[in-house]
Amino acid sequence: MPRRRIGFWYRFAAVIAKPPLVVLIKRDWRGMEHIPAEGGFITAVNHNSHIDPFAYAHFQYNTGRVPRFLAKSGLFKKGFVGSFMRGTGQIPVYRETTDALSAFRAAIDAVERGECVAFYPEGTITRDPDQWPMTGKTGAARVALQTKCPVIPVAQWGANELLPPYAKKPNVLPRKTHHVLVGPPVDLTRFYDKEMTPDLLKEATEVIMAAVTRQLEEIRGEKAPATPYDPRQERIEQRRRTAAQNNRQTQHRAEQEKAGQEEGQGT
Repeated sequence: MPRRRIGFWYRFAAVIAKPPLVVLIKRDWRGMEHIPAEGGFITAVNHNSHIDPFAYAHFQYNTGRVPRFLAKSGLFKKGFVGSFMRGTGQIPVYRETTDALSAFRAAIDAVERGECVAFYPEGTITRDPDQWPMTGKTGAARVALQTKCPVIPVAQWGANELLPPYAKKPNVLPRKTHHVLVGPPVDLTRFYDKEMTPDLLKEATEVIMAAVTRQLEEIRGEKAPATPYDPRQERIEQRRRTAAQNNRQTQHRAEQEKAGQEEGQGT
């Protein structure tokens, strides 16, 4: 299948974004040979800075296979932003639908047209204290199993040193290096032609995230935690701690009231 032309809007974005990226960040980009030359595919990328989508897009642009990122469908509807999103071929996600697969129907269509669809499976900047990839959401696995397209694991590191997660000001000096390491396609064949149950999608997502994490381990030269950080589990634990604290406070107040009543009766 022929590649889609990059087009005016993407070239315009590159003209605006590439010069400051070249000035601010050195590049250590490896594994480009794993990016398919033709046909649709998914890249699964870790996320640890508000600016790493720009740094990663710079890398992917230079491979000749420009990435199409997923974004809320409402951004595509009007104004300059809508024109830009449509013009650069970004992918709307229809979160208002009750059908999980339909939410990604535009991503499926893009892959089937021969596009590169870039997923951040974590869904947000990692909250892992050491900035390792968190547990992933199942969108990339859904699209991959529906289309049987290649899933390319991509790890990046360095944009987070320029702008750490949730920081407001960049650390410009010394000049940082953006490391990218692309791995071979993730083998998901054992999940093909099976019912996409929550358990199957969870397992496929874990396989994808493990591949991304291995690439990041190679970049960083250290091992990731055996169990990925799970923000959902952390929220559960936080609610449990809050409930326990509230129970202790309630018990303490009850004890104080009881002591006061006993003191009053004694007088």
